[in-house]
Amino acid sequence: MSVTFGSRDLFKEISFVINPKDRIGLVGKNGVGKSTLLKIMAGKDNPTKGSVTCGPGETIGYLPQEVSNDSTKTIMDETMTAFDEVLKMEREIEEINEQLATREDYESDEYMEMINRLSDCHERVHTLGAGKLESEVIKILKGLGFSDADMQRPMTEFSGGWQMRVELAKLILQKPTLLLLDEPTNHLDIESILWLEEVFINYPGAILMVSHDRAFLDNITNRTIEIVFGKIYDYKANYTKYFELREERLEQQQNAYKNQQRYIAQQERFIERFKAKASKAGQAKSAQKLLDKVERIDFDELDTSSIQFHFPKAPRSGDVVLRAEHTHKSYGEKVILKDLMFDIVRGERVAFVGKNGMGKSTLVKMINGETDFDGMLKIGHNVEIGYYAQIQEKTLNENRTVLQTIEDEATHEWTNQAKMRGLLGAFLFGEEEIDKKVKVLSGGEKSRLALARMLLKPVNLLILDEPTNHLDIASKEVLKEALLAYDGTLILVSHDRDFLQGLTNKTFEFTEKRIKEHYGDIQVFLDSHAVESFRDFETSKDKDKALKQQAFGKTSPNDNNASKDDAQQKKDQEKELRKLKNDLKQEEDTIERLEKEIAVLVAQMQDPELFKDDAKSKTVVKKHDDLKQQLAKSMKRWEDLGEQIEG
Repeated sequence: MSVTFGSRDLFKEISFVINPKDRIGLVGKNGVGKSTLLKIMAGKDNPTKGSVTCGPGETIGYLPQEVSNDSTKTIMDETMTAFDEVLKMEREIEEINEQLATREDYESDEYMEMINRLSDCHERVHTLGAGKLESEVIKILKGLGFSDADMQRPMTEFSGGWQMRVELAKLILQKPTLLLLDEPTNHLDIESILWLEEVFINYPGAILMVSHDRAFLDNITNRTIEIVFGKIYDYKANYTKYFELREERLEQQQNAYKNQQRYIAQQERFIERFKAKASKAGQAKSAQKLLDKVERIDFDELDTSSIQFHFPKAPRSGDVVLRAEHTHKSYGEKVILKDLMFDIVRGERVAFVGKNGMGKSTLVKMINGETDFDGMLKIGHNVEIGYYAQIQEKTLNENRTVLQTIEDEATHEWTNQAKMRGLLGAFLFGEEEIDKKVKVLSGGEKSRLALARMLLKPVNLLILDEPTNHLDIASKEVLKEALLAYDGTLILVSHDRDFLQGLTNKTFEFTEKRIKEHYGDIQVFLDSHAVESFRDFETSKDKDKALKQQAFGKTSPNDNNASKDDAQQKKDQEKELRKLKNDLKQEEDTIERLEKEIAVLVAQMQDPELFKDDAKSKTVVKKHDDLKQQLAKSMKRWEDLGEQIEG
């Protein structure tokens, strides 16, 4: 497949195959064509040359970076539209069964096609999980962060990021054989990302996704396709391993290239030296023929361009940079933040984390003076704030050009236009790009422009709200290095665990309208968070005791009776686990038996002789349908047992 825009080749004769159960990360710098490739594969755009083919019965689900859904349905009703195919299939099954009961042309091709179609419909309905639709919808929506109260709220009340979650929920429920996902984690909080990882790891089909979340890619993918200068490189590995393999490949290729160049130079010297001598002319001619046949090794180009910058030295501020006392924020009757009490002192590096909708971005807006509030939120002495907004459309004037955006914010130190062009060049804006209007820039380009604008004046309090959305992995690494070297105070809202790792020394967890402070970097928070959120202790007392024991590595002398109870509880749990595993094994045996019996009946129904006997054929068809229903029930029990064992 090739794709050309004007004189530029975005892709040149690329080819690859996606296999069942593949988990592929599509990587490359901003602007190399990752989103374009997904659109073409989803049938939204056409290639200039070549084709995309899909096997019979295969289905594709596509999630773009941005979605516009003007549905007036509730969240629940809109998500239920994912099962339109199930309802259609069930109607078709009824129609086919009615026709089979009255038709007598058992040996006709049309009759056999109906039998095969009936089998396909049953298989698809089973795959989509008919019979537990509503409970499955609620389970998926809750996993993506929606509350019980959200289920009956109309779609129009939710932002584009939340509407994107509904589209993602519909795709997961539809279970296409191939998922094409363009930055699926951009609008998700850490808990939703952790939940989504489990979903994708166990997803029955194949996945091809663009993501700049390195940890997310590492935990899910088993294959990485890299786009570089219109070519692709396919690695059977996750992101971290791919990076190692790429370095090895380039090193081996470079060594092979150097060795071949030495050989060529040696042969050329021999030919040049002896081609004029009669006694050696034959050898020189033979050497030339051999040299002409040598397949030349091409040294692959590597796109090493990346943003280059560091933040200006931070002016000294007062000891307390930010203080909240009984701070309260509401929208009408809806309370967002309640009775906040905290200090952020000079030099602290604070991560804001928590589920979306808990008030992280709201507090950022309060600090930045963009929204009112009750109580006290005091900015410290000599504090200068630099603010990076989550959605750049709100802070960048879309009708200004890239250069004008910098000129509008430039201080007296930046009046030299050559200096401004140099700054933009460091953020990969060349001469062709600086006259583009902001409204035509990609998400990654807007992010880079917003970062460049932040360097125009020194600040001592940096507030970054999801700065890594739309940045490629290389740019994220440069940003992280710049933040590590920054000597001011930092507030960072992010869901990117890999980016946060080692970057902060305190975590504010937003939960139930309040803030809970955790000391240490994000990994310390995640370790405790996993215990608090995902382990199912019998009582809150046991839970608190277990957390204390984990923290201090010891038990209290008064815990002897509790320890005995714990031992008995563990014994009971192990007994229950053995029973569940035994039941699971029996269910697996039942499924295997039913599948074999169904396969025998399918073979019988493919024999035209069967349908010469009307009574016998009807008996076989009915038994086939009964066994299919038994199989669906058995598969449901198997899934339920698996969930209980996992719990």
